[in-house]
Amino acid sequence: MKKNMGTADIVIRLLVAAIIIGLYSFNVISGTIAVVLLVLGGIFVLTSLMNFCPLYLPFGISTRKKEKQ
Repeated sequence: MKKNMGTADIVIRLLVAAIIIGLYSFNVISGTIAVVLLVLGGIFVLTSLMNFCPLYLPFGISTRKKEKQ
């Protein structure tokens, strides 16, 4: 698994996940939409921790800076 996420991408995903958790905690969202958003937030956290997004692969996207040799 080659890392394909840059720092900005990781920070944005973690912020979105935190916002979703906050909205759920304060009962702003509930029901089916809350479950869907919490699952999405969980996926954001997991992909951020792994520095890898599987959806980037088919499109050849990488937000990671090129490493100097």
